[in-house]
Amino acid sequence: MLPREEILKGVENRDSTARVIDQAEQAIKTWEVVFTDFLSPPELAEIQRAFSRLTEVHIFAWGGYPQAERKRVAIARAELPLDESQVAVTALEIAGNFLFDTATHRDFLGAMLGTGIVREKTGDIIILGERGAQAIVVPELVDFLEMSLKQVRSVPVKTQPIDINELKIREPKKKELTTVEASLRLDAIASAGFGMSRSKMVDLIDSGDVRVNWKEITQASSQVKTGDLIAIRGKGRLEVGEIAVTKKERYRVQLTKYV
Repeated sequence: MLPREEILKGVENRDSTARVIDQAEQAIKTWEVVFTDFLSPPELAEIQRAFSRLTEVHIFAWGGYPQAERKRVAIARAELPLDESQVAVTALEIAGNFLFDTATHRDFLGAMLGTGIVREKTGDIIILGERGAQAIVVPELVDFLEMSLKQVRSVPVKTQPIDINELKIREPKKKELTTVEASLRLDAIASAGFGMSRSKMVDLIDSGDVRVNWKEITQASSQVKTGDLIAIRGKGRLEVGEIAVTKKERYRVQLTKYV
């Protein structure tokens, strides 16, 4: 048995982590590879942290393409190999003429959930502008969505499976910048990286909109370090690069902003 309470200690997403522990115990017992549904980035980050300390099992996360945000996790005994070919995901095209009624990510997701499926069965949705979208789902939903998903907003759509290699992935735009700060406080580094005032950043941190390595941080004075990923809902992500101390004992921080 896995040390359940130890794994769950300090975990935000207890329900999803507990489900993965159950599945890991099943994988240990049966010597089979077990799969989760799609996990959100915060859920995945917590599970990866928790399982990195275990020796009995290992995991592999895959969402259809390397930069996918939502991923399924394959879980197996440490002795069994894991790779992306084992993680079953299917791509769908949701095609329609959205020239006069533009649809957002929320519109496509809402239409999919409106058919009666649950969020955990869907991965990323890639918006294609006036032509519609592509969505990644668990394979068992393909036939159902092909029959049931007929409209998004006011636009009739045709839903059909496509090869995973046909996904039109947009590489995230990134901008490199350097800032010099008196401290490595989260509010200082994030406000410089996202180009907003320190007081506005403190408000975002206080309201729970800022995550570091997908973990919600509500202390503006939290210290950041090289490799940290700072995400703000709706504003993109910021990766903390090399940190050096200047002659005046300030911190020169390399940052990469992804939008």
